[in-house]
Amino acid sequence: MTPTNTTPSNPATLEDYLTTDFLLGNVGAPFLIGLAVGYFAKKMFKTALFIGGGIIVGLFVTEYYGFTKISDASLQDAASTAGQMAKTFGDFLMERLSHISSKGVSAGVGFLAGLRWG
Repeated sequence: MTPTNTTPSNPATLEDYLTTDFLLGNVGAPFLIGLAVGYFAKKMFKTALFIGGGIIVGLFVTEYYGFTKISDASLQDAASTAGQMAKTFGDFLMERLSHISSKGVSAGVGFLAGLRWG
């Protein structure tokens, strides 16, 4: 009776994981996708803050001249809602990016780098 070999015939070695094809497909490309999404998200967030700030200043000016009346509570409620929407959108992006690579780490790190860089 011959002994059976319980080890796989071609086990993956460290060299298999350090190949250019593996690293580019599983680390490099997801990182670049995350970087682009993070950079875009930060630029859009800054643009939204700029436009929102302009609208609020415009409302303050119209209130000063007596055209409108702005409630402080409703203004704070609107800001709170916008902040919650931004957090929900950020969570959605991170969750979506985590599905790009096998572990989702490189895309998440790219996203955070894009937020920092943008």
